[in-house]
Amino acid sequence: MLSDIEIARNSHPLPVTEIAARLGYAADEIEPYGKFKAKVPLPSGTGGAKLILVTAMNPTPLGEGKTTVSIGLADGMRRIGLNACLALREPSLGPVFGIKGGACGGGYAQIVPMEDINLHFTGDFHAVTSANNLLSALIDNHIKFGNSLHIKEVIWRRCLDLNDRALRVVEVGLGGSANGVPREDGFVITAASEIMAVLCLATSLADLKRRLGNIVIGYDDEGKEVRARDLKAEESMTVLLRDAIRPNIVQTLEGTPAYVHGGPFANIAHGCNSIIATRAAMQHADYVVTEAGFGAELGGEKFFDIKCRKAGLRPACVVLVVTARSLKFNGGVPKAEAAAENIAALEKGFDNVKRHLNNLKSFGQRVVVAINRFFSDSDAEIARLKELVHECGAEAVVTEGFAKGGAGAEELARKGADICALPERDVSFAYSDSDSVREKVAAVAKKIYGAGSVSWSSAALAHLEKIESHPEYARYPVCIAKPQYSFSCDEKALGAPEGFDFSVRDVIPRAGAEFIVVLGGNMLLMPGLGASPNTDRITIDTETGEINGLM
Repeated sequence: MLSDIEIARNSHPLPVTEIAARLGYAADEIEPYGKFKAKVPLPSGTGGAKLILVTAMNPTPLGEGKTTVSIGLADGMRRIGLNACLALREPSLGPVFGIKGGACGGGYAQIVPMEDINLHFTGDFHAVTSANNLLSALIDNHIKFGNSLHIKEVIWRRCLDLNDRALRVVEVGLGGSANGVPREDGFVITAASEIMAVLCLATSLADLKRRLGNIVIGYDDEGKEVRARDLKAEESMTVLLRDAIRPNIVQTLEGTPAYVHGGPFANIAHGCNSIIATRAAMQHADYVVTEAGFGAELGGEKFFDIKCRKAGLRPACVVLVVTARSLKFNGGVPKAEAAAENIAALEKGFDNVKRHLNNLKSFGQRVVVAINRFFSDSDAEIARLKELVHECGAEAVVTEGFAKGGAGAEELARKGADICALPERDVSFAYSDSDSVREKVAAVAKKIYGAGSVSWSSAALAHLEKIESHPEYARYPVCIAKPQYSFSCDEKALGAPEGFDFSVRDVIPRAGAEFIVVLGGNMLLMPGLGASPNTDRITIDTETGEINGLM
């Protein structure tokens, strides 16, 4: 089989004007960025489409194919005559050049132009990075020129859309007074910047500016908050984000329209595409397929407790992606042996899926399990997996979008449409707005993760005291950062661990995003590269300009 990039390169995408027309946009409403991608106007309302959320079991080194399933499902829905489109996140350069590679799907279920989407796309990530670092520059400039706001502690960090562990803690202002005032600083990856969250949760340009002004950058010598608006930063930051706030449209290999906008990670941020893009999609299609990052306990939980809570969304159907080989990995089979049939390991690893199913049902959702089939999966494994899902009171559908495109996802498309035809259900959140921060964290840790207790570091408790002293924060949801490979903070605790202690290292107010970031375990907001990053596999033909190695 051809590689992903070869398949994408051999495709024949339609002009973006034609994709826009399929969505109902006039030619003069869009701003093309080349032939195959474009910016579209901000939506004027919420839209009435049926929303389908695609989430997954905990990720493994073997890959689960959540984006591939999402794309295949949307293509499958169009193949059976339904007006469907996608609402996905933009890839970050961190994973592209790191361990994961690209994020445009795979095989015959991809969005294109995949090289553009995986690299600079329409510049949204760079705009977020620039706005973030403009605020950092204004902070240090203010301190140098008298510090009239009496800033004593700066909690705002610079950002960069690359994995670079050397930037986690840095000293700035060195080399004499001409270079500013020396202080300790650090970088987060752009996907973890509060400005990325603000962009994805804002509902209009005015709301974006308001949220940017509310960002807490630190504390003065009396312990009072200092905000971006105190530095008169929000206008210039909004200027940098004026174009970035507008959604982007592209297409699948089969010509299904796709909104691709915003890119927060689900392990260190809220892991969903923008509210604006989701609403735009829901105005221009009858069915919208969206996804939430990593496993359902991360992106899925935040989709409900943050995005649905903020935007008033109610998904009509949830698709839980599982693979036989990832279940075997959760059951103790080494990666190198995961292709071999092993029913016992599959059964053991199914505890992971069972907990995710129960969690999704606790949110009041109707769930269908999508078995993303790989060529190595045996018929016996697939049959047993279906039985296990059925025993949990759910249905399982085999999908083969990777190998067959939309044709391989038609059964899943029909099942999704059938579920969407049922009466809508309200979302049952994991906690109430009125719960304290401690209660909200405990609810997620115990109800969703399976923890037996929650412990707080002294630094977390000190920062929590500041947060609890502000009535503004009482209604905010929590955005928990933790490792993606396990329900717990121990990446090696696979399956469905229970009764563990969930340790909180720190809590950070995000008044612009309007949530509280909770750092679990040793979770960091700036990833590092591995021993063999994806850069080892990326090449460019200097004669043709063709890129290879983008997954």
